[in-house]
Amino acid sequence: MKNKMRTRKSAVKRFKVTGTGKIIHRAHGARHLKSKKSKRALRSLKIRREVVGVFKSKIKKMLGV
Repeated sequence: MKNKMRTRKSAVKRFKVTGTGKIIHRAHGARHLKSKKSKRALRSLKIRREVVGVFKSKIKKMLGV
């Protein structure tokens, strides 16, 4: 009997799959210690970014895509 593939709920909360299949995530470093960062850096941390490299396939597997 084959087991069902389950999605990892922690990954679902952190990543989103776009219509074209790209994986989007939030930039790290925007939670605390903001006073030492410039306003320009803080603005760039708000931008959603695409996952690139080796982790892309691992995250897709976690999301069940």
